[in-house]
Amino acid sequence: MAEINASIGTDKRLWRQDIAGSRAHVTMLGAQGIVAGDDVAAILAGLDTIEAEYAAGGLVENPALEDIHMHVETRLAELIGPAAGRLHTARSRNDQVATDFRLWVRAACAEVDTGLTALTSALLTRADEHADTIMPGFTHLQVAQPVTLGHHLLAYVEMLARDRSRFADAAARMNECPLGAAALAGTSFPIDRAMTAAALGFARPTANSLDSVSDRDFALDYLAAAAMAGLHLSRLAEEIIIWASQPYGFVTLPDAWSTGSSIMPQKRNPDAAELVRAKAGQLLAAFQHLGVIMKGLPLAYSKDMQDDKAPVFAAHDTLGLCLAAMTGMVETLVFNKAPMRAAAASGFATATDLADWLVRAANVPFRQAHDITGRAVKAAEAKGIMLDGLSDEDLTAIDARITPAVRSVLSVEASVASRTSHGGTAPANVRAAIAAARTRL
Repeated sequence: MAEINASIGTDKRLWRQDIAGSRAHVTMLGAQGIVAGDDVAAILAGLDTIEAEYAAGGLVENPALEDIHMHVETRLAELIGPAAGRLHTARSRNDQVATDFRLWVRAACAEVDTGLTALTSALLTRADEHADTIMPGFTHLQVAQPVTLGHHLLAYVEMLARDRSRFADAAARMNECPLGAAALAGTSFPIDRAMTAAALGFARPTANSLDSVSDRDFALDYLAAAAMAGLHLSRLAEEIIIWASQPYGFVTLPDAWSTGSSIMPQKRNPDAAELVRAKAGQLLAAFQHLGVIMKGLPLAYSKDMQDDKAPVFAAHDTLGLCLAAMTGMVETLVFNKAPMRAAAASGFATATDLADWLVRAANVPFRQAHDITGRAVKAAEAKGIMLDGLSDEDLTAIDARITPAVRSVLSVEASVASRTSHGGTAPANVRAAIAAARTRL
């Protein structure tokens, strides 16, 4: 029973939040005249000592004391005697842990935002370097249309912007203080919950004492945002893995972010990217883990909720590591322009440009233009050349409305430059999007 009941091995990470919550609580108790000033001063001094001890040497775990709250309270009693017992007036471990955990998760949102910002900045820097670099855009992993590398990297900037917004939304929703809800019904002491909420940086106290101690939506919000961020990181990792393979050769991974083989000395394996791809699964599983814990719990507190912290702590550590690794890779990847340009020119990537030209220049309905372009692709395939390799006579034979003026759209450079619609891949668009993203950042 002692072993299964103890949570100190996990919740010891909350010691800073537990001490902060206790400071706010006892200060309020003193201001409300519930605890005498001398006892308040002794408790605050004792909490200062405990904070210094834990900061210097860490917490010494005692499973018999179950959790971080009892560790702090027991050490406080050792330091100041019976006055320590007054700290828990008008408070339960239920509202105490709910407050500590909210404080921790709120800070975790800010930490993740710092990591997301660093990766976004790295992507913007590389996108700026490669606003004109041509690469193939894919659908179904088949060459579809040429794009710029800068535009491709900006797609991930947009994903990370949504990730940042999700963490910001989660932090705003969780910015209510449960302290003072006590076990589940509130307290008969004349406490000032607004005072403790303000002292801990919350916008307001929570509105319902039952919900206050039983809610873990804030942790699920965090995990949902972390899962989405991990999904995005995994997609980028997968592209780096593909691009680094010899059939593509789009990127060269520096030695710092790759590993060798135990038997094949020529290998440069994208292990960091592969591990980011794998760890995304842990982030997705963490949300499922906590969701299954919470899904059948009646109000208010149940001991099941003691297991709420492990998946959140693990997910936070994993996401932070993945963000740091991905930022390092993005900053140092070597992009190989020639293979990208060659791949963009393959697969008849400018076929849509021919169809669009027929619509614009010859007033051909798009479906008819699509059919004409298909015949041009077949003709080029038969000759083993690209579309721009067809002669003027070849093109006119396919359809008399195709004139030499079509040459202006058949190169990959012309195709990319023409995509000037909002959100398009034209280099001018890319540079404007980079500037706008930096302003938002």
